[in-house]
Amino acid sequence: MARPATRSVTPRRQQILAASAELFARRGFHGVGIDDIGAAVGISGPGVYRHFRNKDALLGELLVGVSERLLTGAEDRVRTHLRGPEPSPAGALRALVRFQVEFALDQPALITVQARDLANLAEADRRQVRQLQRRYVEVWVEVIRQVSPGCDQATGRAAAHALFGLINSTPHGAVLDRPAMARLLEHMAIAAVAPL
Repeated sequence: MARPATRSVTPRRQQILAASAELFARRGFHGVGIDDIGAAVGISGPGVYRHFRNKDALLGELLVGVSERLLTGAEDRVRTHLRGPEPSPAGALRALVRFQVEFALDQPALITVQARDLANLAEADRRQVRQLQRRYVEVWVEVIRQVSPGCDQATGRAAAHALFGLINSTPHGAVLDRPAMARLLEHMAIAAVAPL
């Protein structure tokens, strides 16, 4: 069953989501209280409840929201490069890699929270995140298989997950400045799959 549409993201809700991601990434979901979240955005802890039902709902909106944004962004890039008059699988792969690299470098807290706190989601939210993640992987698999025509479905899926591991490791040790790190990750990711 689909999760009800998320509420519109007001500036205050966005601020609470961003602060929560940073706090959850540093201390883990169970290490952060509602008062900590309120203090991070300059309101009382109970003031957070005007925007979110509880901390579980906040985590759900955070992780479902990021999964939806990733899927939509990937589909948009593939549509641009594969569905036009001159399809370019290589262009689609470069666009997907760039998109994932930008996400990893700009949202390291969300990567950490997504990896560590998925199990803390309510069951319905966890199912939705998993479904969105599977669809996101399949977007990549389609492109990888077009770039490497001999690649089967299982190998394409394994390659997609390997690329995510490569790119998403950046929150744990980005030692170069952002442009240099982006170039390095993009080069390594493209080289890893073209052709398999």
